[in-house]
Amino acid sequence: MKGITTNQRRDKTLEMLKERGRVTVSELAEKFDISEVTIRSDLTEMEREGLLRRVYGGAVSSKRASYEMLLNDRMDINKEEKIRVAKACAELINDGDTLMVDFGTTIRYLARELAERSNLTVVTNALLVAQEFVYSRTVNVIMLGGDFDFQYQFTYGIDAINQLQKYRADKTILGTDGVGVNHGLTTYHHQEVEVSRLMIERSNEVIVVADYSKIGKEGFSNTTGISSIDTLVTNKSDANKGELDALRAQGIVVVEI
Repeated sequence: MKGITTNQRRDKTLEMLKERGRVTVSELAEKFDISEVTIRSDLTEMEREGLLRRVYGGAVSSKRASYEMLLNDRMDINKEEKIRVAKACAELINDGDTLMVDFGTTIRYLARELAERSNLTVVTNALLVAQEFVYSRTVNVIMLGGDFDFQYQFTYGIDAINQLQKYRADKTILGTDGVGVNHGLTTYHHQEVEVSRLMIERSNEVIVVADYSKIGKEGFSNTTGISSIDTLVTNKSDANKGELDALRAQGIVVVEI
């Protein structure tokens, strides 16, 4: 894997930790074809950021798993891949569309891509997504009220549901912590599930945005089955090919970038 950027190297280190719980300096140096000195520097900086815990010869997962991090922390995990997915998804959005979007880091990058679009209406329960349009004069934002998750900055609950029932959308765009043919769309944030389900019900088309690390993974709570998804936008190079083929076999349009 020689030639990848520092951020890509660190993202892949976190992926290995998520899957295995522990990595060694020697195996990372061999995998990325760089010196052990550089790997130790990476791990030291990542420990400082709270992303892992250094141990003799390597590192182990910290208690702050990806889904436990603050949303701003999670923005940097697989950042380049998420941005590419967001840009590709933006190409599926037309000026004049009404969108429903939930909370997520890739969704936030998507909002940045859409900020200069014309005559969009965006219905969202994600405060940080709404804030991406604060200087836009061409996007109308409807922020759902309700109970508020302070760590992840989204609303949920009966008030959000009641408000959402007033609207219909051309497209719903959902982030995810996992998507697979057997378990569907899943999330670690069970509070948000009912909001996401109603967004699906109230729209004509459902688009899921997921960087490669989410393909074939399963989160804590099921959002919806595969049959509810029309399009999946993900990364071409690193995503689970077998899983993507299985999703296509179920009639889902898979956009790989």
